[in-house]
Amino acid sequence: MAGLLAGGIPFSLNRVRTLRRQKALRRRLTESGEDPRRPTAGGLGAYYDAQLVLLRSEYEVLRQRKDRGSRRDAGLLEDAFGFRPEDPFETGPLNVAPDTAGLRSLRRRWEERLRERGEEMPGLGLKQDLAYRVFPREMTVPLELATRGAYLSISCELLYGRYGRKPVEGARRESGELGRRAERDFREYGALTGTPRYRS
Repeated sequence: MAGLLAGGIPFSLNRVRTLRRQKALRRRLTESGEDPRRPTAGGLGAYYDAQLVLLRSEYEVLRQRKDRGSRRDAGLLEDAFGFRPEDPFETGPLNVAPDTAGLRSLRRRWEERLRERGEEMPGLGLKQDLAYRVFPREMTVPLELATRGAYLSISCELLYGRYGRKPVEGARRESGELGRRAERDFREYGALTGTPRYRS
């Protein structure tokens, strides 16, 4: 009995906290004029560039996994944000950055797909937000740095997966441009976090 209580109390407390977070998040979205269940129904205007780069990077990771849950979540991001495999977006290394013409072009492409969907937008909840931060955030400086660190971390992991223990050299052998982009991603990740992911 004591064991059941000991295990049940933390679970109950965690569920209460989760429900409170969900209510608070939906209240903030409603106050800002967004649909609390379909935050992209009116487009991507509430999303900062850095968050879109992270979400599109997460989508790229999900696409590479073969399990059913990853395929389901990739489909959800496609429906909710207009992402597609054929987007001119690359990570590992990244080929776009926030506040650039390349990302503005991608944003227009994604928003056009969302307009084509019309009312057929999927609902998003706290589960998806906990996994992928799908709801818009006020991009404070600390949050922006954390977001940039997260999408650079994904890029660095993919570089290791593709090119092995010497990813910059491997990317450079494929093309000079890939090598420069790979070196930049590792350098920026190290500058942001103070923990270099790669040493040549």
